[in-house]
Amino acid sequence: MSRQDALGTLGLDQSPDAVDDENRNHSTSFTNYSAGIGMSSTDPPLSIYMGKTAAEIIGNQGWKGAPFNTLIGASGGPKWLILSELDQILASELLHHQTQPLRLLGSSIGTWRHACLSQPQPGAAIQRLQTAYLQQQYSRAKPSPSEVSQVAEQLLHEALGPRGAVHIIEHERFRNIIITARGRGIAQGQSGLPLVASMALASAANAFSRKTLNLFFQRIAFCHAAIASVPFASDFNTQTVTLSEGNLIPALKASGAIPLLMQCESSIPGAAGGPFWDGGIIDYHFSLTNSEANGLILYPHFSDLIVPGWFDKMLPWRAQSRPAIDNLILMCPSRSFLATLPHQKIPDRSDFSRLSPHQRVAYWQTCVHQSERLAEALYSLINSDDPLRGVTIIS
Repeated sequence: MSRQDALGTLGLDQSPDAVDDENRNHSTSFTNYSAGIGMSSTDPPLSIYMGKTAAEIIGNQGWKGAPFNTLIGASGGPKWLILSELDQILASELLHHQTQPLRLLGSSIGTWRHACLSQPQPGAAIQRLQTAYLQQQYSRAKPSPSEVSQVAEQLLHEALGPRGAVHIIEHERFRNIIITARGRGIAQGQSGLPLVASMALASAANAFSRKTLNLFFQRIAFCHAAIASVPFASDFNTQTVTLSEGNLIPALKASGAIPLLMQCESSIPGAAGGPFWDGGIIDYHFSLTNSEANGLILYPHFSDLIVPGWFDKMLPWRAQSRPAIDNLILMCPSRSFLATLPHQKIPDRSDFSRLSPHQRVAYWQTCVHQSERLAEALYSLINSDDPLRGVTIIS
């Protein structure tokens, strides 16, 4: 089966629209980038790093026969768009051919991606989210937190449809884990000066030690009923809440609720009182260690750097570069690929303030169009005779 046939089985036989002529001519920043200028045909667009155990298993069994146990999805807002085409290949070529249970561990936009992957037609759900996310609009340049939260809920409903929550909580194999951060102690303020002050104190304390975040936040994981334990959760006090139709959308919203930019979820059915905030506060990219679990950990990511928590973005010494975890498979855009993108970077939240809505949509559409090369590279590798072609083994 060709890649196009595989996408067709998921209702994806039409590629996302490329940037039209009007958008290409609107700003020189977007001109000709869809041609991939600056990247030779021999430069791989996708970098893949494997631990030694993962490499041995993939080398012996191939990709489609590999025992994937955990899928990780990081926070990152608009950064996810560079992985949206890759997610479609993961759905059509890997994940939906597996027979064993799979834990889908995510925070923020990572949980939204996983919610789409858990639908009966995952590729179509991903494309609905991609389209809605690209076209999101606000009434002013700096929208209120309530407006951003309203748009977020609308995006989720458009992507998942009326029965999306049911498909997630009743999925036989895909077991979602939605990470949120509940404010505690002095971090229970939901807006204004109390919120600003508590976030500033949490940031300062985190610079001293990541463990101090326990004074401000508790990890609340909303889990599929079959989840017995949350992976990579030993470093923080973690409480689990069983997912239901009533709490799934609020949990997804809370997991992406960036303080000061969005409203928190003040309460979520099934959980003790909030406020509930972005899961990335504690688990931005997750704090990865060697896992005791059997099976492989698959981590499609925006970068080869793993930043544990949201406040750690300002602390470069906290980041892990290509962590040496035996059963981990980390895949991300290569640096040569990134160099071909407009502004030589993937979409991020700063684009809302740096660009007009018209420029932002054009830029994001160009990046999505370019990201098809990541999907093509993964498809080619999965279906090749050499499953370790171009892979870097980390030991």
